[in-house]
Amino acid sequence: MSRKKKVGRRQKILICVSAAALVGGIAIATTGTSQASSACEGLSTALKNNQKFIADQQAKPDAQSAARIANRQAVIKEIQLKQRASGCAEGGDAAAGAPPAAEQPPAGGGSGAQDPSGSAQPPASDDPPASGDSSASGAPPAGDGDVVCPGDTVTLSGEGGAPAASSGEFPIGTKLKVTNLDNDKSTTVSVTAPSGSCALLNNAAFEEVREEGKNLIRRARIERVG
Repeated sequence: MSRKKKVGRRQKILICVSAAALVGGIAIATTGTSQASSACEGLSTALKNNQKFIADQQAKPDAQSAARIANRQAVIKEIQLKQRASGCAEGGDAAAGAPPAAEQPPAGGGSGAQDPSGSAQPPASDDPPASGDSSASGAPPAGDGDVVCPGDTVTLSGEGGAPAASSGEFPIGTKLKVTNLDNDKSTTVSVTAPSGSCALLNNAAFEEVREEGKNLIRRARIERVG
């Protein structure tokens, strides 16, 4: 075989290999371009869907429209960031017409948190607890009369007879209501005798408010009711 024929055959092989590499490179580039185009198309579709949702909410608003619009505007911003990161055309079909977030401030109540579906969650109530709600403040519930001798304990005198009380603070005939805050039992009695306490209950009155096995009420509310 002559030297000319050998050189000719090698050149043909190199040309075929080069052509194959070129075709492969074109295929890879085409695939990459196709994938990028598909991603841009998906982002463009998502953008348009969110824009349409905002337009629908603006056309037929309800109490939660402002919150939903604010939520979708945040989604639009995220899509636009992804478009730029993916090299999608800005200002073209993919990003055209996106309303700026600043033009759609949420109306009152629109600051509530949103879930991923775009619906607004109702904001937590800021109303203070009602003044009569003793569970919120820890204070005893309101009574029937003027609270007197706050912080005093109540015990029994050991005297018999009908329910009654003795007192060193109030004259005979004064009516006192004594409530045991540990069991919410109460009794209303008249002062029938003097004593050294604000309110000292006789046996019958104390039995009406007693905790079993205890002869002292540490958490008592004493009210003057008459």
